[in-house]
Amino acid sequence: MEFQKDNKFLSGRLKSVQFAFKGAVTLIKTEHSIMVQCALGVAVTAAGFYFGISKTEWLFQTLALGLVLCTEGLNTAVEKIADFIHPNFHEKIGFIKDIAAGAVFFAALTAIVIGLVIYIPFIF
Repeated sequence: MEFQKDNKFLSGRLKSVQFAFKGAVTLIKTEHSIMVQCALGVAVTAAGFYFGISKTEWLFQTLALGLVLCTEGLNTAVEKIADFIHPNFHEKIGFIKDIAAGAVFFAALTAIVIGLVIYIPFIF
């Protein structure tokens, strides 16, 4: 079955949103790192309601969570493409995958710092 591009503006955008939603659901259902990040997202959201964080803190927390989920998703895409192109171990593929994982590491560190800045005053 050949995919035919929808050139109509509205229906084309709706199909794009459907594909994006399908991709997000696939990530959540199949990737353990995304499952962990979503669970942490639920936990910090509950903490935000419990501690009554400010609107600005909500914005930073939401941005941090989105940043981590986005980089995890992109990292997964890079890994899947790399594995498809070269299924056996290859030093250059390993290097590419390490760099993609490093991006997730930076996003996670940023989220941790944001979480500490928000929640340390409530805890201590």
